[in-house]
Amino acid sequence: MSAIVIGVDGGGSRTRVLVADEQGKEIVSVEGEGSAVRPGEAERSADIIAALVRDALASSDMNHVTPKVVCVGVAGVGRDAERQALWQALASRDVAEEVVVHADATVALDDAFGEGPGVLLIAGTGSVAFGRGPTGTFARCGGWGPYFGDEGSGAWIGRKALSVVTAAFDGREPETSLTGAVLTAAEVNEVSELIAWAAAASPSKLATLAPVVMSVAESGDLRANALLTLAVEELMLHLRTLARQLFVDERASVPVALAGGLLARGTALRKRLEHRLKSAVPGAQVRAEEVVPVRGAVRGALRFLGVASA
Repeated sequence: MSAIVIGVDGGGSRTRVLVADEQGKEIVSVEGEGSAVRPGEAERSADIIAALVRDALASSDMNHVTPKVVCVGVAGVGRDAERQALWQALASRDVAEEVVVHADATVALDDAFGEGPGVLLIAGTGSVAFGRGPTGTFARCGGWGPYFGDEGSGAWIGRKALSVVTAAFDGREPETSLTGAVLTAAEVNEVSELIAWAAAASPSKLATLAPVVMSVAESGDLRANALLTLAVEELMLHLRTLARQLFVDERASVPVALAGGLLARGTALRKRLEHRLKSAVPGAQVRAEEVVPVRGAVRGALRFLGVASA
């Protein structure tokens, strides 16, 4: 058979692996747990990715086939140290003849705009915006991680929701339906038990509270709605910042793509953000097509081989 390439999209909550031929045609895809790289934990991420690559090959009866290129787009490798650590870890696992590692936003941007200009906003467990201007200039905004960044993301919304619940419990804020909903989601009985739950929670676990906030907001809860409004403002600032940096100002025509679990088509947060952009970034032209980062990773693998992709 012809040579194969593999694209990988690794986020905080899930990892997608796509096996394709040299024309970019999909052969098989698999999904598994999140493989976002946390500081000092590149080996863990490499283990997850390598196992999923093996699963993908096995599911298509290609256990003994060595892919030409594995192109990995993964969260948490915005800095050279983390990117190089993951590259070395994957290369040592012999997942392919060649390994290419990019930030998750890079492969998503590739799927959204190819080599053309545009700004991509990703909001899932974490958040980041990444863009390319008309002259080819690259810039990024956000993506500073779960401890003091990732504003507007699932983990950020989860942390804020916990603060709202504890403030309401104290009487510092009015009562909110978030209290019961968050306790149910965390599978605890008392607000005090949230301390231990939060201390042990990973960013992806915190992000499981985001759908809870959206559901409570839809029921009319004022505090949940205020929290979503704040999340939208934070995400909008990512886009407006890059529109100004790359396209002169926010009134210029700016191709925009939205990706990540929180911004999938039809979600409440996406609808609110698109509405907010009409006034905050009036030049934004939001593409309706779904962004599939793992498809961009396959395109990156083909480009590495010098093969043009559709």
